[in-house]
Amino acid sequence: MCHHCVIESVKQSMLSRRSFFTGVAATATGAAVLSSGIATPVMAQAAQKAEDLTHDLVETFPTYFGGQQFFIEQKNTFAKDTFNINEWRILEHTGTHIDAPLHFTADGKGVGELPVEDLVAPLVVIDIRAKADANADAELTPDDIKAWTDQNGELPQGAIVAMLSGWGAHVATDKFRNLGADGKTMHFPGFHIEAVKQLLETSTKAIAVDTLSLDFGQSPDFIVHKTWLPAGRYGIEGIANLDRLPAKGATIVVGAPKVAKGSGGPARVIALV
Repeated sequence: MCHHCVIESVKQSMLSRRSFFTGVAATATGAAVLSSGIATPVMAQAAQKAEDLTHDLVETFPTYFGGQQFFIEQKNTFAKDTFNINEWRILEHTGTHIDAPLHFTADGKGVGELPVEDLVAPLVVIDIRAKADANADAELTPDDIKAWTDQNGELPQGAIVAMLSGWGAHVATDKFRNLGADGKTMHFPGFHIEAVKQLLETSTKAIAVDTLSLDFGQSPDFIVHKTWLPAGRYGIEGIANLDRLPAKGATIVVGAPKVAKGSGGPARVIALV
């Protein structure tokens, strides 16, 4: 092949970064249309970059109940065996993770049964940092949803709605659990039950929080979990870096573990912006 032909062939086969993300958007949208039978785009818009919304999972990651939930033991080392292998032991709801409907139901969908089309969606980021700074027990309410829609328009079809409280900044400190004076009650933001009821009337696929729980820390009854998950929707807890994203326009991709009968599991979550 002539030198000029080689150059032209390479040029034609290479995609720019912009073309790559645009292609992903077009492919994902087409797949959604074919699988669902409706022309609802799964991507919010053509993306230029990816943002990691996942905390590093380490053995000391803070947990809802306070005890260690992730253990890692090296079984083979490169020095001894010329390869590395670790054994993990983990409680499903550790780190940045998913709450599947099975978490709070007798027979709901496990994490491995979540439809793949529910794992890619337009992302709505509702910022409640100001009131969370003033009150650790703040909740995302219908008023916060209204403030978002007043500024950004209606919630996108099939969106995932995320609460940005700023709590991700505390993940390496005791404030992430934020125990009160009684040494038992935690204080951190979450969704208000009335906001959840409102979202259940929409096509919202999942809700996400940058804290340890969909319910706020001092919740006595897990009412948000008990309302949202039995409706067949799922949640994401411990999401990271929402402050790097716009209020609308990003597309979230949730790397859910395909574990049969899992009530949840650690996830690698990214946003295309």
